[in-house]
Amino acid sequence: MKIIDMRTRCVAIPTTAQLRHSTGVHPGYFLRTVLELITDEGIVGLGEVGGGDARGALQKLKPRIVGLDPFELELIKLKVLRSIYYMSNARLYAAIEMACLDIQGKVLGRPLNVLLGGKVRDEVPMIGYLFWRYDRLNGGDDRSAEDMADYCEQLYHELGITSMKLKAGVMQPEEEVRVLELCRKRLGDSFGLRIDPNGAWSVPTAIRMGHRLEALGLEYYEDPAWGLEGNAAVRNQVRIPIATNMYPNKFDDLGPAIRMGAVDIILTDIHYWEGPRGVKDLVAICNTFNMGVAMHSGVEFGIELAAMLHTASTIPAMIFAGDAHYHYLTDDIIAGGLMRYENGCISVPTGPGLGVELDEEKMAKYERYYEEKGDYYARFHQDPRRPEWYPTIGGY
Repeated sequence: MKIIDMRTRCVAIPTTAQLRHSTGVHPGYFLRTVLELITDEGIVGLGEVGGGDARGALQKLKPRIVGLDPFELELIKLKVLRSIYYMSNARLYAAIEMACLDIQGKVLGRPLNVLLGGKVRDEVPMIGYLFWRYDRLNGGDDRSAEDMADYCEQLYHELGITSMKLKAGVMQPEEEVRVLELCRKRLGDSFGLRIDPNGAWSVPTAIRMGHRLEALGLEYYEDPAWGLEGNAAVRNQVRIPIATNMYPNKFDDLGPAIRMGAVDIILTDIHYWEGPRGVKDLVAICNTFNMGVAMHSGVEFGIELAAMLHTASTIPAMIFAGDAHYHYLTDDIIAGGLMRYENGCISVPTGPGLGVELDEEKMAKYERYYEEKGDYYARFHQDPRRPEWYPTIGGY
């Protein structure tokens, strides 16, 4: 079997609100680049990547993989991931690996999780991810901790979630901490709490807020300050497990992070950590050093969510509910539409490969929507309410 072609399309899907974060705003839609690898036997593998319109970057890699066997992933990895010495192709390679694994599963008639060692769970619990919102479905914006706690309660009742995470670094730190205090009071001691300032807080602020949060029994405190040094400084002073999806977020920085004692829990991401197989490599290292693992979300659609579910299902140590922006999407590009939450979980697809297929009508619709709206990554997630605003780090 040989790869004979690569097709790339960019799609955007509306969300239920504009989502604010420490570096700007998701402006009412998410966008992804969808990859299709076509083989000489007519089997098509699906992949997906975010971070803006990646069609051009992926097409530049096409000559490196056309003619290769999709089962020869080590060779594909060498030709794609290490192909440009001054630029990491990890996120692009991950989309290609995803598609190759989809092909392999379809050839073998087995789900992707089997290729990774087999699943240990049939469903994966997901969190309620809380963002400060502009233009909510019911009107208005989130302005207070009460607004966010109300939304958390709504997700608890609608989706059955048993954990939440607040995307912080937007409002004053005290108001953001108050969100977690309200959620603990309303939802009880067993409800999981997390907060993620995305490194936007200064070390003194992160320590001060951390001391206030200690009484709440957080599952973890994610990227409270900037960089390895910032996380290590906070970890030295605060009695809450420190998690990260930023420092480290690649193998090059994993050794220094472990030596410095910078983190307790690493959030796996298929794109940062070199595909589903790379995530398994990461987990082996984390197990060796007694570090926890959780699952990171990157505004994925159904193709990548399927890959995340398959991968997470094979990791016994992944005891935390996974991150998911998915409940903000109004639709999906996969046949059957949005995957369903049941009791706070999403089931691992059971079909061959990823177990999902494209809905071509939806693809055409959301390709047009992307062409209408454009690539917001090119505008650095500009805040439409504050046109002169720009992000700062350590500003609180």
